[in-house]
Amino acid sequence: MGLDLGARTCGVALSDIMGMIASPVETIRFAEDDYETACGRVVELIKANNVKKVVLGLPKHMNGDVGVRGEISIKFKEMLLEKADVEVILWDERLTTVSAQKSMIASNMNRKKRHRMVDTMAAVIILQGYLDSTY
Repeated sequence: MGLDLGARTCGVALSDIMGMIASPVETIRFAEDDYETACGRVVELIKANNVKKVVLGLPKHMNGDVGVRGEISIKFKEMLLEKADVEVILWDERLTTVSAQKSMIASNMNRKKRHRMVDTMAAVIILQGYLDSTY
């Protein structure tokens, strides 16, 4: 499972059974900074899909420093570890949202749909990057 965590949304992606191809699942929407709600839905998806490994995007500044958003991802990882029996891998997510936007624009997706899908597509990019690195 791949996750792109934001302040009000969390994009979710899953891989195929072979662990080769990432696909979009959903965008979890929650009140700003209500990570408990987001975590609850992620745990539901983990259980429903028998997930053993979660790849969570770790936002970093371009110089590699972990800022406030990165610290929130680290805390979210800890929440997941407390509530689900999974391995959680933090994955550098620099420029994934930009890549997601560019790929949706290239496929002629309209602005409204891009807005709804950007976090889920960023989760796909995060997960696919991890999957590609393991082969």
